[in-house]
Amino acid sequence: MLLQNQALSPEARAHFKLPRNPFVDDVQSPDDVFQSPSVRYVRAALLDCAQHHGFVAVVGESGAGKSTLAEDLEERIKADKRDVLVVRPYVLAMEANDQKGKTLKSGQIAEAIAYALDPQLKVKSSPEARFRQVHELLKASRRGGRRHLLLIEEAHCLPLATLKHLKRFLELKDGMQRLIGIALIGQPELRERLGSQNAEVREVAQRCEQVALDPLDAELEAYLQHKFARFDLKLADVFAPDAFDAMRARLIHMPRGGRPGDSRSMCYPLVVNNLVCRAMNAAAAAHWPQVDAQVVKGC
Repeated sequence: MLLQNQALSPEARAHFKLPRNPFVDDVQSPDDVFQSPSVRYVRAALLDCAQHHGFVAVVGESGAGKSTLAEDLEERIKADKRDVLVVRPYVLAMEANDQKGKTLKSGQIAEAIAYALDPQLKVKSSPEARFRQVHELLKASRRGGRRHLLLIEEAHCLPLATLKHLKRFLELKDGMQRLIGIALIGQPELRERLGSQNAEVREVAQRCEQVALDPLDAELEAYLQHKFARFDLKLADVFAPDAFDAMRARLIHMPRGGRPGDSRSMCYPLVVNNLVCRAMNAAAAAHWPQVDAQVVKGC
């Protein structure tokens, strides 16, 4: 389901007495992250992966808050003064094949790890020497008390060959101690690529814990309360009681030709934000005191 972004109009901000749009640049610290049960579990899984060199894949729809939780992890590591190095290879043009963009290969991942550990290092050109460099750097860093996490966003675009090679990074050890954990962040296609039916990556799928970011649904009111509380604004000042069920109903996606069992909720933060802005704009334009079910259905 696509809801085009719509900025909160000046009229809507004045109508609801908001100094600015509560959904723009709205997450600036871990305290701004809404703590649904699903989010709490994913946050714990990511921190555990960083601390104990685990292997986890965080899967969620576009707008579910995956990137926010990756940023939140780094902020918590800094705030808690944990000696964990997070390595994030650049994925700006990454695609699953070279016809659409640039694939991220294991050699580039090795370079990212090496540069993160030693920015002045001259990385060896041969694969054998390069991977040996990475292994030795990780061992030296681990003996100094540091832990390491390889965090790859947009992981649903990783080519199968690179997915398979991730197991080999995970198996870099110093004696029996793992040297690096791996966290993959991606859209639902990542779950399909790591599925039990995909024999090519079975060695990875058997080792990777998959955790999903669930839609807000029952947490919708609490999510919006969390957002508006930053402006000392009560939900009742903006929403009529019937607005929330109308929003949940509005955000049910049914594939074309699908059956009732094929429907799925798209009640994710970014989609909710877009819908709320549209509804508040519509209410302000009509001079209605609150956003109610009728406004939600019509916007």
